Amino acid sequence: MSQATSALVADELVKTYSGRRGQPGVRALNKLTLTVGQGSVFALLGPNGAGKSTAVRVLTALSRPDSGSAYVAGIDALRHPDQVRHAIGLVSQKASSDPMATARENLVLAGLIQGMPRSAARSRAAELLSRFELDDDADRLTREYSGGMSRKLDVAIGLMHRPQVLFLDEPTTGLDPQARAQLWAEIARLSGHEQVTVLLTTHYLEEADQLAQRLAIVDHGRVVVEGTPEDLKLDLRGDTVVVELAGEPPASEPYTGKPAGDLAARARAALEGAGDLRDLVADGLRLRARADVGARAVPTVLATLEAAGISVSSVTVARPSLDDVYLRHVGHSFEGQSAEVAA
Repeated sequence: MSQATSALVADELVKTYSGRRGQPGVRALNKLTLTVGQGSVFALLGPNGAGKSTAVRVLTALSRPDSGSAYVAGIDALRHPDQVRHAIGLVSQKASSDPMATARENLVLAGLIQGMPRSAARSRAAELLSRFELDDDADRLTREYSGGMSRKLDVAIGLMHRPQVLFLDEPTTGLDPQARAQLWAEIARLSGHEQVTVLLTTHYLEEADQLAQRLAIVDHGRVVVEGTPEDLKLDLRGDTVVVELAGEPPASEPYTGKPAGDLAARARAALEGAGDLRDLVADGLRLRARADVGARAVPTVLATLEAAGISVSSVTVARPSLDDVYLRHVGHSFEGQSAEVAA
């Protein structure tokens, strides 16, 4: 994909943060490279500390890399950061609205900051209030808004000046299912009908799967895999077999007091080489593996673990998911990380 047809281009970005009090520095970006096509939704996934936030800060001209280049809407972000800031909208995790102002006042102010004439800002504010179904509450103080209403207002503020690229950082965290679905529909409409390019970071794999045309998984400051959600899942041939281990042995067996990690390690060692299982990964009391035909592998799994004296709560077989893709390339479950973040 050429730079001319790309909305975002990051080429071998390197960013290192200095350590404190003699501690070694942290390399947040390690030659990170990615390209995002115009009018598409692109999801950026990765564990905490992987470099996602630093990459977004560089692409939004809020931080300079040590080396590498970045182009946003065809603009060199290093040479013309002010131009980039006018070409993009940024919706961060924290609310961007003034709680002591109304939604209408917040939107008009956002437009004025971007250099819009007051009459144009008022007209655009009315348009966005209607689109996000906030017209009836347009003149209420935003501190009285629900979480879903506040998040819709944040996105509207990011869209006030009609940006070419919209950055959404965890846009639906904390929203109820209905509010999340409404925001998903708006993101899809922005990309499909208005050709706004959306870069999305999210802790919901379902969100990335449904909205993104392409996604990249970032780990240790670099892209470890990139592609369409469907292609990445198809690349994992066969089925996923998930084994939930029982936390305690049957009443007929003595309790050893061994922690879950020891139990999972024993189970993994027992299953190595059993049947056609491969890519075995232990995560707490859960084991995941790949098998060409999952249903055929289940009897072998149960018999092997029973022979090793390990009790099983359940075994499930499913087609590959994005969590399986994430697990393969990062080494642990995205679902477990998301639960940690939510807590």
